[in-house]
Amino acid sequence: MEEQVSAHYNSEDLKDKIFKALENLGRDITSLTPKELAPIDQLHTGGAWATRAVLELAGIEPGSRILDAGCGIGGSSRLMADESGHRVTGIDLSDEFIRAARALTESTLLSDRVEFRQGSILDMPFEDQSFDAVLCQHVLMNIEDKPAALTEFHRVLRPGGKLILHEVVKGQSGPAAYPVPWASGPEISHLESSENTGQWIREAGFAPASEIDGTPKALQWWLKAKAAAKKNAAPGTFGPALIFGENASRFGVNMSANLETDCIRVIEAVFEKEPVK
Repeated sequence: MEEQVSAHYNSEDLKDKIFKALENLGRDITSLTPKELAPIDQLHTGGAWATRAVLELAGIEPGSRILDAGCGIGGSSRLMADESGHRVTGIDLSDEFIRAARALTESTLLSDRVEFRQGSILDMPFEDQSFDAVLCQHVLMNIEDKPAALTEFHRVLRPGGKLILHEVVKGQSGPAAYPVPWASGPEISHLESSENTGQWIREAGFAPASEIDGTPKALQWWLKAKAAAKKNAAPGTFGPALIFGENASRFGVNMSANLETDCIRVIEAVFEKEPVK
């Protein structure tokens, strides 16, 4: 299953495609800003503002050690390091994403605060209690064995550390329309209800701290994305199509429809690792 997920995200020669597109835009690729990269490295629902919102919900102290689980090409990792001085480690299954993440982080002069590892969140190469917080942003939909992932998150967090979720979950209707950003079809999409997800989180040893229904904001964001899809649909455009190809032109239509019909929902939630008694 992980091979199929990795294949979905492995855009061939992604790093070179990104830098070529940046050069075509006249950008100085030796000194980029995270804002300049937002069209291609903030591809989760809500973009950068959603990352800021969920971090604010969590109340993470500046300079914290954060794991960006399923980091993609590192947009949220760089944002956290740049805006809040966090020390961030990103991990992702895709080799192409990690290569691009490292190169872009070097170009934004943030390599002293951000590092990346290629690997599975089901078996992470980190010591116990290594992090103050784990950011899990649009990741669990690709994970079939969610309890195993949550157990790993619990292991690498210090006591009292926070699990920060910005996730897509199953709604009351279905099936969902595909393609969507995390899956070309249902075979690698493992949506679960917020109720089931919450139960597994508690069983893994986390206590709920706060939760917000992010669905209304998500729907508005995807409706805007749908309106902009034609402008950013071409494979060479500096936008989602650069990574996902022609499927990207259908994301806005399908995601807004899935949200409107309650096939999917979006949650923003924070859980704390309970101290061992």
